[in-house]
Amino acid sequence: MTVVLLMAAVLWGIGMLMGAPKRARWTMILILLLGVVVAQLILPDGHPLREATGGDVRLWALILGFGFAGWLYRAGLRGLRQRADATPPEDAPKSKFSTTELDRYARHIILREVGGPGQKALRDAKVLVVGAGGLGSPALQYLGAAGVGTIGVIDDDIVENANLQRQVIHTDAQIGAPKVQSAADAIAAQNPFVTVRPYHRRLTEADAAAIIADYDLVLDGTDNFATRHLVNATCVALGKALIAAALTQWEGQISLYDSVSDAPCYACVFPDIPDPSLVPSCAEAGVIGPLPGVIGSMMAVEAIKEITGAGDGLRGRLMIYDALYAQTRIVAAKRNPACPVCSVAV
Repeated sequence: MTVVLLMAAVLWGIGMLMGAPKRARWTMILILLLGVVVAQLILPDGHPLREATGGDVRLWALILGFGFAGWLYRAGLRGLRQRADATPPEDAPKSKFSTTELDRYARHIILREVGGPGQKALRDAKVLVVGAGGLGSPALQYLGAAGVGTIGVIDDDIVENANLQRQVIHTDAQIGAPKVQSAADAIAAQNPFVTVRPYHRRLTEADAAAIIADYDLVLDGTDNFATRHLVNATCVALGKALIAAALTQWEGQISLYDSVSDAPCYACVFPDIPDPSLVPSCAEAGVIGPLPGVIGSMMAVEAIKEITGAGDGLRGRLMIYDALYAQTRIVAAKRNPACPVCSVAV
């Protein structure tokens, strides 16, 4: 065996001196090993050449087997690396996931309810999140992590120290920055495969339709009824599904409103804008820190289900979560035939 290894080393050295490529040097060593195997097979037992080259063909067969397995492994890695590094032209439509994306979304893809088609639907989807505060923070984080291709976020506020107890997408270093930019930076840092569109402004009647029209689904996590009703009316007019949620102290609620599918719109369930003095803000009433995370994450789950078609959503159902007493209940929500918003629109 020592003789064969010495011959292999000599062949490798000669190849290096001659400037032969590695592929040619490995080919010479492979020919040498195949010659040794042939000699082991055809020479009789006890032959000097057979004894000098190990005396047993199984040893060389094992060496060749390990070598072939190593070559296959390296070839596989090389192929994966080439696929991951391939950069299509900027104007070419993106039809396949990169190796990095496949690895990132693997836990989604193996789910029967999502799979490859569902993950592609997420990548192709455009979702607008209204509000980058307590509810918007976790919703944005999980939509970005899930691979929603285009995420819009609209909010006119800036990050304040008092926000950080619950608005977890923002950091201490971002105090004073626009919330939409802080959120966009956080999503981009977590998942560079998604596109974030920040709108640092308050949603108004003048621009609501123009902004919302460009998205497939809207999530409303705002903290005032005027904006909620504006978002709802615009979604009804444009035929967009709306996932809306709200919080107070220890309790949260969430539903999916979609009059196009004969489900109620937000105004069917909450027809009136209450007096502000009757609905204290979080600053006035307080809110337990993790509660927005629970409800905001539910918003992201409902959005993913709506995009992929998985399971049953909250269309026509209002879920109420009481964190203080660990209770969850679901209330049926029916469409109001006399609703001034969706009955007129439809």
